[in-house]
Amino acid sequence: MIVVALALLGAEVYDNVVDDIGLASLDKPTLAFAEQLRSPALDSAVTAFTNIGGGIGMPILAAILTAWLTFITRTWRPLMLVGGAAAVSVTATAVGKHLVGRTRPDHADAVPPYENSQSFPSGHTLNSTVVIGVVVYLACLQVKRAIVRVGLITAGVIFVVAMGLSRVYLGHHWMTDVIAAWLLGLAWLGIVILAHRLFHVLRHREHAGPAPTFDHPLRSSPGAADE
Repeated sequence: MIVVALALLGAEVYDNVVDDIGLASLDKPTLAFAEQLRSPALDSAVTAFTNIGGGIGMPILAAILTAWLTFITRTWRPLMLVGGAAAVSVTATAVGKHLVGRTRPDHADAVPPYENSQSFPSGHTLNSTVVIGVVVYLACLQVKRAIVRVGLITAGVIFVVAMGLSRVYLGHHWMTDVIAAWLLGLAWLGIVILAHRLFHVLRHREHAGPAPTFDHPLRSSPGAADE
């Protein structure tokens, strides 16, 4: 239900952007407000941060986090989940930009270096939401203390929200580009988590014992062995 609701909200934002109504009316006032907050020092700091979510920074960050999760879990599952989820989000970003073809804010209203690709949805925001979301989800599965899980989720939310707002601050995206990316990213994240949970349910029905790892490969159930 949550995934469907997020997808419907994302579709509603898309309709607003296409018809230039509703939330789209907030784009220019939001950009104007962001321009009032700018300063040379803050511009440099935000630019450095937003580069983490770019075409070079995010793959590097994802690779580091995935390698860490693969090491501590001793399974290939983080690599498959993060890699697969990221591949779909990157594809969705490219398709969305091509279909909508929305123009970014004028260079006069943006902080260099400028970007000239289509604006909707924000790739930085969408990909960060998916990658960081999957990493946080997998990390939470490895810890039992609630306070640690809350800390991980909080850090992930702050990172994703800050990444989206940085795009608006720099004038590289409209606010609705970012909102749609958040919604679509969360919807896809929900599907990935749901698929992972269903996989575990099916695995526990077919096999006994803990999940397979590098050190302990998957073993057949006693009944299967007898056959």
